[in-house]
Amino acid sequence: MTENRDALATTPARDVALACVEAGIEAGHPRTVVRDAVSLDGGTLRIRDAAGGEASYDLDGYDEVVVLGGGNAAAHVAAALEAVLGDRIDGGVVVTDDPAGTERVTVREGDHPVPTERGVEGARAVLSAADDAGEGTLVLAAITGGGSALLPAPAGDVSLDDLRAVTDGLLASGADIGDINAVRKHLSALKGGRLARRAAPATVVSLVLSDVVGNDLSVIASGPTAPDGTTFAEALSVLDRYGVDAPASARERLERGAAGELAETPGPDDPAFDRVANHVVADGRTAIDAARDAAAERGYDPLVLSSRVRGEAREAAKTHVAVAEEARATGDPVSPPAVVLSGGETTVTVRGDGEGGPNQEFALSAALELAGGGSEVAVAAVDTDGIDGATDAAGAVVDGATVDDADAARAALADNDAYPYLAARDALIRTGATGTNLNDLRALVVE
Repeated sequence: MTENRDALATTPARDVALACVEAGIEAGHPRTVVRDAVSLDGGTLRIRDAAGGEASYDLDGYDEVVVLGGGNAAAHVAAALEAVLGDRIDGGVVVTDDPAGTERVTVREGDHPVPTERGVEGARAVLSAADDAGEGTLVLAAITGGGSALLPAPAGDVSLDDLRAVTDGLLASGADIGDINAVRKHLSALKGGRLARRAAPATVVSLVLSDVVGNDLSVIASGPTAPDGTTFAEALSVLDRYGVDAPASARERLERGAAGELAETPGPDDPAFDRVANHVVADGRTAIDAARDAAAERGYDPLVLSSRVRGEAREAAKTHVAVAEEARATGDPVSPPAVVLSGGETTVTVRGDGEGGPNQEFALSAALELAGGGSEVAVAAVDTDGIDGATDAAGAVVDGATVDDADAARAALADNDAYPYLAARDALIRTGATGTNLNDLRALVVE
């Protein structure tokens, strides 16, 4: 899975760290997730979600079954559903940046993390298919992380370039994903429950792979099939709070909506959701649990620190290293040999013009804290979709020998330029597209 594993696994600790994150990524792949969560019993479709809940749907009660959706893992979800349901699926369309072979569902390619015109065209195809759905249609919606960028669907007078500019400004500001998506939802014709509204009165059953802390359905892929509790006014306040200079068309749309001139995104009481069910079939905890098992199998005592870590990446790294230091010094909160695991979604407030991503900044900050400490502690931090920031690396693996020039490392962090620093030290983890997106995953190995 890790393309450059031989160059990275140079110590036992680094090898174990890589094995843990690889296990987490594999556990989140749709071929694994759908196999475990979805089954066909005669004419009955059964779905078991990540929390253990179950639901069933009588396929004989529908005229057709179609698959719609988008995200990094959407094509793999469609392919896995075809493997389970076969000719019970009548068609559909999904948009992704990681295509997979399908026989009945059309796969359209888009781009992530920066939306492009082909994503817009794919989103139009999804909306058109939703419009064609009738009361006798069962829509299986593949909703996964990355859907916000892959299903852009700019609304009204907002152009794709304007949508990009707003998103770039929000990402650079350090805004969390809930705030970012509150704005995206109000600039889109598909997000914020609008896909469900377009598909009504069809029955919509969403299979959701969550990349959001807490699994807020209205935030995952900007909630195309979930009720939206945010408003145009709140979206405006996000721009103001983070000082984002949005293009005129975007701000004008939000202002018109706040003034009541545009219809709000559908909320929890909207009849569009009368026949909608959303099932989270995998999330960050799915990856962490698999990483925990991988650590235990190798003789390490695993400790799950949290699946909900957020905030500035470089600061979160310092806390994680402090936990590893405490474990080595006192045996608390876990006695070595141990692996400390965490998930969630850290952010970066961009102040420089370098290249990198949250997991690379986490790794470089951790390496600075560990500098000179040898190989007794190794840290691997990845985005499970294989794309950290807008780079071709999933993240990085580091230890006490990674930083050989502390001043240069601090300068790289100050300029948000972790990528070249880590690349020069053979620390970047390259996986390519992983077929999934379950947020960030980190493993700290304490020998």
